[in-house]
Amino acid sequence: MFLSLQCLQDIKGQSWTDEESDGENEPEQFLYGIQGSCAADLYRHPQLDADIEAVKDIYTDSAVSVREYGIIDDVDIDLHINVGFLDEEVATAWKVIRTEPIILRLRFCLSQYLDGPEPSVDVFQPSNKEGFSLGLQLKKILSTFTSQQWRHLSNEFLKAQQEKRHSWFKAGGTIKKFRAGLSIFSPIPKSPSFPLIQDTVLKGKLSVPELRVTRLMNRSISCTMKNPKGELFSYPPNSQAGGHCKNIPTLEYGFLVQIMKYSEQRIPTLNEYCVVCDEQHVFQNGSMLKPAVCTRELCVFSFYTLGVMSGAAEEVATGAEVVDLLVAMCRAALESPRKSIIFEPYPSVVDPSDPKTLAFNPKKKNYERLQKALDSVMSIREMTQGSYLEIKKQMDKLDPLAHPLLQWIISSNRSHIVKLPLSRQLKFMHTSHQFLLLSSPPAKEARFRTAKKLYGSTFAFHGSHIENWHSVLRNGLVNASYTKLQLHGAAYGKGIYLSPISSISFGYSGMGKGQHRMPTKNELVQRYNRMNTIPQQSRPIQSRFLQSRNLNCIALCEVITSKDLQKHGNIWVCPVSDHVCTRFFFVYEDGQVGDANINTQEPKVQKEIMRVIGS
Repeated sequence: MFLSLQCLQDIKGQSWTDEESDGENEPEQFLYGIQGSCAADLYRHPQLDADIEAVKDIYTDSAVSVREYGIIDDVDIDLHINVGFLDEEVATAWKVIRTEPIILRLRFCLSQYLDGPEPSVDVFQPSNKEGFSLGLQLKKILSTFTSQQWRHLSNEFLKAQQEKRHSWFKAGGTIKKFRAGLSIFSPIPKSPSFPLIQDTVLKGKLSVPELRVTRLMNRSISCTMKNPKGELFSYPPNSQAGGHCKNIPTLEYGFLVQIMKYSEQRIPTLNEYCVVCDEQHVFQNGSMLKPAVCTRELCVFSFYTLGVMSGAAEEVATGAEVVDLLVAMCRAALESPRKSIIFEPYPSVVDPSDPKTLAFNPKKKNYERLQKALDSVMSIREMTQGSYLEIKKQMDKLDPLAHPLLQWIISSNRSHIVKLPLSRQLKFMHTSHQFLLLSSPPAKEARFRTAKKLYGSTFAFHGSHIENWHSVLRNGLVNASYTKLQLHGAAYGKGIYLSPISSISFGYSGMGKGQHRMPTKNELVQRYNRMNTIPQQSRPIQSRFLQSRNLNCIALCEVITSKDLQKHGNIWVCPVSDHVCTRFFFVYEDGQVGDANINTQEPKVQKEIMRVIGS
């Protein structure tokens, strides 16, 4: 394909910018953004033009951008996927900038489009080039989708599909049937209070902020459309998806719209699928917040080979206190006499000397070998004081499985944990080891917020021995009543046990390694008072890291105050696991506890909780 001399002269005096480029190996001599008289000399397949216009009609003009490489007959189509529907906490856990679209870049043959070679796929966020692991997962998904579609796609095939659609608009066409089958053409009220859930109880109770939650519940995403006046409004998820994120969207609006809608279906549920094989997780208690590799051996090998687990150094550098806590929880579970029950999941770690075998295999558990490797994991405090590579070499000398095990401990955590700075800590908890803890996946969080809108919520403590939290962070807070996981009995029936009174939950947390005797409230008060009689100047300086292996901990949860919540004095039982979400996590050392008299129902306590959440 050649450009006219006049075009080249016109271009020579122009400077081209590409603010949204990811800047990967693009030769400077490529000509893109060519307009005006030059465009006539560059042949662009008319079906490509039609598909681009369809994206603009169904979404907005800014939802697609085009860059032509006329000399080599290529074109880059950038599709802008809006992720503003993600909750802020989910976006943070997934390392996604929710205020910036995810760019899906497809490179086609300019003149052949669907008749040309299969397009390359790239996924990125312009301002999020570091650590955008979600982009790798989405790229793999969309590359597979494109390959499958390309087996039968052609310009003629697509044209026939679209002509069939247009014929329905003719005088004798079946436009009513067409509209019934596609919610995109359903009448859309302009009122922002349009309910997305048809239950009569919910009508009138869902406000605008809840629309986003409902879309997540439907495992889909709404699209922004333009009405004839150019105004913007949203419509509910396409009914054709049938609630299943892997359903193939219609081709009647072109391939570009199809892949955009498929992307929108997949993004809210990425955490439910393995990052390697894209099959649903086989975890007993369902999905968690963070995307993760599944337990299938082939996926574990691929995960290791692809180098996805190479982020341990970054995690230690940016969240050393969290890594320290994860190791402590793993150690507590492994040293527990109940380890055969509670140490779940068991690590899947590839042997560094033989990448085709598992050094730690859930099917062949070896707790002694695991303990040896864990004992060789150097303290996180030491890792932050020197070169990480040197620390790794030292660990490798002690035990070649120590560092791979540390990587697994970090990468297998499926909850979002962040150490709270002093300014955001709850002062009445009297510990510097305070963490934000979110473990609910988007779908569960969405159901929780919908229920909260209907019934309201409050805060309560949940106490559990630290040996149990290795599993909780990976499997979620579950109803353990009448199961092998139950430890304290279920005197008030089946459900998740909570209390508004701190002393009760401190009792459930266990006061020291391996101890499960529930101390009385008086004992806790005496211990707390004794700790506070020590003069301030003689108290040891609080360390950012855990100093002891004798730990206990409690979580502060938000619970829905529906009729399902059973209150037996200060012991509450919630039989609906979807109605309990963890919010904060507190760790105490050497048997120390916080104030045993805290009552989450007191106004001053609630005010402090809301202050921290609001900040």
